[in-house]
Amino acid sequence: MRILVELVGIAGLLLILLGWGLELKRKREKIPTMFALLYAAGSLLLTIYSIFLNNLIFAILNACAFLLAAANLAGQQRKD
Repeated sequence: MRILVELVGIAGLLLILLGWGLELKRKREKIPTMFALLYAAGSLLLTIYSIFLNNLIFAILNACAFLLAAANLAGQQRKD
C-alpha cells in the first residue's frame, strides 16, 4: 500500500511539472486547457497523497490549487 501511495504522489508531481514545462515554452494570456487539466490532475493526486501522509498543510495547499484549476477550467468551458 505504501508503494501505491508514493506512486500517487510522484504521479501528481510529474503532472504538475509537465504542465508547467509545457506552459513555460509558450507565453499566452489565456491559460491553455491542457495545462489546466494537467495542473488540476496533479494537484488532486498530491492532495490525496498528502492526506495519506497526514499532512494537513500540504493537503490544504494542494486542494486549493486543484479548486482554482477546476474553476479555471469551468470558466473556460462557459466562454467556449
